[in-house]
Amino acid sequence: MANPMPSFNLPLSGDVTQSINPFSWFMNAMGSQFGFININMTRSTNPAVEAEVVTHVASYGRQLGRIEDALLVLFDVLEPEIEGKLTGEQKTAVKALRRMTDAIQEVRQQATARSNGG
Repeated sequence: MANPMPSFNLPLSGDVTQSINPFSWFMNAMGSQFGFININMTRSTNPAVEAEVVTHVASYGRQLGRIEDALLVLFDVLEPEIEGKLTGEQKTAVKALRRMTDAIQEVRQQATARSNGG
């Protein structure tokens, strides 16, 4: 794939390529941190889709929350049937997830209470 940026060489300098993007200058001055949701574009296989999902469908927290909710439903339904079949490590993993979701719920409740003035 060809490089879309034009190449410019000064005498004795080698290749020089510069991307002119004022928004990126502004972001770099702020340490690339802008708001609560920050997508590291270098680690996504499709940054445009990822940005679209996070912007218009659900934040990462919302996505994880939905996954947690669904897992807890499955645990509630299946645990009585498979209790004796789970290894100690598997039981520990389920308990750890439950503790984490309980702690997250507590943080949410505290945030709601603070925002409601209580």
